[in-house]
Amino acid sequence: MSLFRYQSIDANGQSQRGYLQAESHAQAVARLQAQGLLVVEVRPAQGHWQRLVGSRRQLDQAALVRFTEQLATLLEAGQPLESALALQARQASRQPQRELLEGLLAKVKAGASLSSAMCQQSSLFSPFYLSLVRAGEATGTLGNALVQLAAYLERAQAQRSELISALIYPAFLVAGVLGSLTLLLAYVVPQFVPVFSDLGIALPMLTEAILWLGEGLARWGLLAALSMALFVCCGLFALRDPHRRQTLDAWMLRRGALGVFLQAMDTARLAQTLGTLLDKRVALLASLDIARQVASNQAMQAALGRAAEETREGTPLAVALARTQVFPELAVQMIGVGEQSGQLGSMLLKLARIYDKQNQTSIKRFMAALVPTLTLVMTLLVALIMLAILLPLMSLTSNI
Repeated sequence: MSLFRYQSIDANGQSQRGYLQAESHAQAVARLQAQGLLVVEVRPAQGHWQRLVGSRRQLDQAALVRFTEQLATLLEAGQPLESALALQARQASRQPQRELLEGLLAKVKAGASLSSAMCQQSSLFSPFYLSLVRAGEATGTLGNALVQLAAYLERAQAQRSELISALIYPAFLVAGVLGSLTLLLAYVVPQFVPVFSDLGIALPMLTEAILWLGEGLARWGLLAALSMALFVCCGLFALRDPHRRQTLDAWMLRRGALGVFLQAMDTARLAQTLGTLLDKRVALLASLDIARQVASNQAMQAALGRAAEETREGTPLAVALARTQVFPELAVQMIGVGEQSGQLGSMLLKLARIYDKQNQTSIKRFMAALVPTLTLVMTLLVALIMLAILLPLMSLTSNI
């Protein structure tokens, strides 16, 4: 018997999570379905890191986008599902990917639906992915659902790639700044200590401070670096506690421009996910539960959970979100308009596009200001160190 972790939705639309023992993944799914539950996810009860590594061995994010795009293209062209999966399995360049696709094909040939096969075969496919596939199967528009999925995944991957690319140069610049300052303070500055001692002159306060800092860094620098690394590790370990993480995320949301940016990032992600699900006729409560999982900010995730509970009791979504005092006013107003007009899904997609543009503008402005700021800071710090070294020499020269 193996232990599995599951997430499901009951007949009342309430999300359920828990563990159960079963001989296999398929048996675990069958037992949940026999209880009248809508299975969202079933996976082995192992650590997050193990699941992440295992998934990446089979299909990384870029490969998942290609798989979804190709499968959508083949289905839209009129290919049967089995033929499309068989063709992709033959064309897979890596053995783990081929094994994954062959497993999906075997399940489908045995009579399972694509969503059920994906749920049984790999934990790579997210609840959002599986929900859209199920919606496409239920409405007979699987090809169109996969097209939407591919666009969603490609857009998310492009945003991550743009952010990483934009951060590469500033990261190298920061490393250069820290490396140069460490070299100056730990190696160059201590060379002047015996020189100034032999001269026997009174040192300015700035020079004494720089010399003290340089000697301290040369003597205790490694210990300080190890202590800082230990402190960071302890901090990351402490943040594994959901309450601490939620408190920190709530504090960050109140930090002016940073909070506005983080709020906009998660609002765009939530709106895109929820809008896509509703557009495929997934129930609102189920969509809220799935969308809540894509939020990176734990405070916003908890707020959306509270809003979902109020919505389940009959409160309009816009009113429930407004009561949390976490989501932007514009987002709440547009959601209210979407509810009143019966076009909530399309309104959420428009909202996602608005905040995506706002986020891209914010990132570009930040990056445009970051590089010159770092350059200026490095120049000032180097000039300050050089001034601290030159001041005693200039004083000695003037007394001659």
